[in-house]
Amino acid sequence: MPSDEILKAVFPLLEGTDLAACMAVCKQWQNMAQDDYFWKCLCAKKWPSTCKNSSPPITYHKLFKTFYKRDNNRTLLPPRISLHDLEFYIDFWADGNLLFSQVVPGPVLQKGNWTPPPGISPVMRYHLEGPEYKLTMPVKSQFSVPYSQTVTVSVLVARKDTSKVACIIHDAVFDYIERSSCRALAFDYLVLSPAYPFVSGIRAWIALLFIEDGDDGDIDVFGIEIDFCDAANSEEEVLWLLDMLDWK
Repeated sequence: MPSDEILKAVFPLLEGTDLAACMAVCKQWQNMAQDDYFWKCLCAKKWPSTCKNSSPPITYHKLFKTFYKRDNNRTLLPPRISLHDLEFYIDFWADGNLLFSQVVPGPVLQKGNWTPPPGISPVMRYHLEGPEYKLTMPVKSQFSVPYSQTVTVSVLVARKDTSKVACIIHDAVFDYIERSSCRALAFDYLVLSPAYPFVSGIRAWIALLFIEDGDDGDIDVFGIEIDFCDAANSEEEVLWLLDMLDWK
């Protein structure tokens, strides 16, 4: 049999990855494997209904190549805002009394922007140096949080490029202490713009980082951490998420 006839008999039996590999063998195989009939055979196995249309909107080759494997690692477009455009307003309260209040420029919160103090636990050090992306900042005037009091937090963020403000965390209670990593945790659900009606349930977490329990049962805070681990794990993803907030 002529070589073309052999290829026509074999190619319909191949899986998509094998047929794609054949296109890289030589010019003859490439020209042959581009025949949409072979890709229609593959589409007929995976999505039979697509082959019932006499005039499909795209070629079967493009259809298979595009949707055979879901792309879970798509590259994000550059975010429309940067940390330099943002200011964070962070307030902590203990039983209604102001405990900490500061306006924090966005760049201060960049990952790896400061060195934790000596004496932190190995688990805390591993947590801070891990690959997960978190917004963190030191607390220069360290403060103590009494176990016996209810501590709440609110976080607003302002955009200098549009002069608008959004809420990240509203009056959330620190009701969980992770002793292994010396963190007191609180969270709130983000309120996103009505332009994204089908996106919900995304949490913003904030943590008080402390070295160890004090003699009087208090925790001595040396840092603050904000993350959106449910939905964003890089600076670009965090900025896209913040851009989706309900800005007023």
